[in-house]
Amino acid sequence: MKYTQNAINILTAKSYKGIGNAWIVKNLTGNESVDAIVSKISNKTGITIEDFECKKKHFEKLIQKFEDFCDGLVALGDPNFPKYRGNVKDSEQPVFLYYKGDINLLNIDNKNITVIGLLNPEGDIEERERKFVTEFVKNGATIVSGLAFGCDSISHRQALDSNGKTVAILPSPLNNILPARNKGLAHEIVVEGGLLITEYGNDFKSAMELSSRYKERDRLQALFCDTIILAASYAQDSAQYWDHLSGQKLDSGARLAMGYAKDYNIPRAVMYDQNSDVNNPMFDLNRQLIKEQANISIISQDNLLETVKKIIAKKPDVKNKTGYQARLFGS
Repeated sequence: MKYTQNAINILTAKSYKGIGNAWIVKNLTGNESVDAIVSKISNKTGITIEDFECKKKHFEKLIQKFEDFCDGLVALGDPNFPKYRGNVKDSEQPVFLYYKGDINLLNIDNKNITVIGLLNPEGDIEERERKFVTEFVKNGATIVSGLAFGCDSISHRQALDSNGKTVAILPSPLNNILPARNKGLAHEIVVEGGLLITEYGNDFKSAMELSSRYKERDRLQALFCDTIILAASYAQDSAQYWDHLSGQKLDSGARLAMGYAKDYNIPRAVMYDQNSDVNNPMFDLNRQLIKEQANISIISQDNLLETVKKIIAKKPDVKNKTGYQARLFGS
């Protein structure tokens, strides 16, 4: 398993009470010495260098046991730690990632397109999603999603079927793939040159913690893409009705990810055909987003090829750790 001393230091630092992503982003640039890190942390915790080194050795032993499931750990300051897109507050910036597969797929020079949506797509939604995923892969894009059932799985599967690469972002450690029924798909993603990433090296302890992790996963789906595309989803109001009928919570993840993308100024797109989708509740969120944002890209069966090329041509807005803003927006 690959990792730097910098990555272990940041992992160790974050384990202390009161030390979160925001503190790390504000106080560390990466590759500081243990002495320098402890000097900063001790103002909040009172720890000593000996305390830190002991805890660091504990984490090194833990991740060594993890090596059958994980290829590496990268952190803020490592050369291969991926740059996120858009404008993000300190507390929501990732500071380390566990990965299996090709971490270079998250390079800023790589064209990443996130595709998300319904857990239970019906009608021709799957067929239409497969068509636009195929076109993005043909145009050199890597497909990013969350390995969930429904539209996530469809996007991963079609990327593989089109001989493309795909990235799955997980709410769980790499030794406990969620959902469990998609372990085979996760394995195939890596075998075919793709990537699995997660911020977690340990299992969740409660349903509330797992719910929080799904939200964190949703934000990464927005942060690590050049454009995020909603295949189909209920809006919040309609979801409450269908939740009641189905007895399960439907598609809140898709709504959250699209919301994060808006907050981060990540370009958004939706799949929608006015003639066929106007009365379909599975496109309620798509319609809502079109009404809210005049310049949102709309992928229809009539404009598929030209819209894919337009989305591919857009260049990301990248902000690195130091606050330097590389404004690379295309038309």
